[in-house]
Amino acid sequence: MPISSFYGLQTSLRGLMAQQRMLDTTGHNIANASTVGYSRQEATLAASPALQIQAGSTANGSGAHLGSGVDVQSYRRIRDQFLDLQFRGQNTNLQEWSARASGLDSAELALAEPGENGVSQQLADFWSSWSTFSQGTTEPSAKQVVVEKGNSLADSIASVRSQMEAAQSVAQAQYDDITRPASGTDQGGQIAQIATQLADLNTTISHFLTAGDAPNDLLDKRDQLLDQLSGYGQISVEQLDTGSMNVSFVDKVTGTTYPIVADQTAAWGGPPAGDNWTPGGQMGGLLGIAKVPGGTIDDYLGSLDAIAGTIATAVNSAYGGSFFTAGTPAAGTLQVDPALQLNPSALVGGSGGAGSNDIALAVAKLAGDASIDGAYRAFVARVGSNVNEAERQQGNAQVLTDSVEDRRQSVAGVSMDEEMSNMVRFQRAYQASARAMSTMDEMLDVLINRTGKVGL
Repeated sequence: MPISSFYGLQTSLRGLMAQQRMLDTTGHNIANASTVGYSRQEATLAASPALQIQAGSTANGSGAHLGSGVDVQSYRRIRDQFLDLQFRGQNTNLQEWSARASGLDSAELALAEPGENGVSQQLADFWSSWSTFSQGTTEPSAKQVVVEKGNSLADSIASVRSQMEAAQSVAQAQYDDITRPASGTDQGGQIAQIATQLADLNTTISHFLTAGDAPNDLLDKRDQLLDQLSGYGQISVEQLDTGSMNVSFVDKVTGTTYPIVADQTAAWGGPPAGDNWTPGGQMGGLLGIAKVPGGTIDDYLGSLDAIAGTIATAVNSAYGGSFFTAGTPAAGTLQVDPALQLNPSALVGGSGGAGSNDIALAVAKLAGDASIDGAYRAFVARVGSNVNEAERQQGNAQVLTDSVEDRRQSVAGVSMDEEMSNMVRFQRAYQASARAMSTMDEMLDVLINRTGKVGL
């Protein structure tokens, strides 16, 4: 079988085109070295189908296959799906503890402990005012100080409760904003918006993959959205044959799934009624703080109300009458009896007539009582311990997340040194193919333009 003299030109041309594609891909990698979520790409090469030579065309009389150069088979992303799953799992845990640490830190700040404005100092000042009052129970100024210190203590406790309620409300508002479903012209919260973007990407990616194309940059964008979504809660991803996917939140306790994206449709309709689920991630952290009943701050408020109620009961019992009044919630309604506020001179220090101080001494002896001062110290210690634990868990989760991300970047990230080395390598290969083509051109020039001139 005769072989065209132009056959070698086509082989060299394939080499030129292949190396050009490799250089283009390298340039794309370098340009996106700082692009968040970008996965480096490479052009995969394979020998192009060889030219089959019939039997008798070689020295031994057998057939052969003459190489025809190289072809670009595909452009593939360098990415490890297993590391993606690990990262998303760690990111869910990190964002849960981050949200929890932030919310608990706000609750701890409300205590203002240790400090002059904290409830501990107000308690000490209140007991001290009764001790001073016991030394002169007929002094109007001493009575006025006791009433004022009682009001200061009640105001301080009410302020702590109010600020903790504010922290609880902020956490609930954040949760509501994140989980708000799309409705009408309202695009919804962050989850609903990501669901819409994922559904649109599923449609486009499925179209390209069905046509035999690999939309690598769109796949990167979809993976980036899944990474973001994993920060809000534990997710489950089901790959479909069309290249699309189903995405759902998973309850960490029951395993129940809540759809976010169903193939090419955004399916997020909001969280389950009553927030009765354990999604993990930022939603789980916020829910753990804000939920009523059962949330961490709700538990704090219950403890604070119990302490306020104990203060009112113990002081009134020692006083033998109504010094404090408290309704529901106790910490928010605790106050000195309005009658004493209007007329502090009505305050009595003893039951034995003018100058007696047994009542004042009985109230003063409540200082350091385990059910009041001890209970409040234990409450402050519990809040601080919870904050420290949340911050410790957040730090551990951050280390693990960073470790997985480092491993993921070692696979998918762009190394400038490696890309520059590849660029030089592909450039040399391009030059070699160009030199082969030039040599073949010179041979054809001799064959076509000089044949017949031999001997002239």
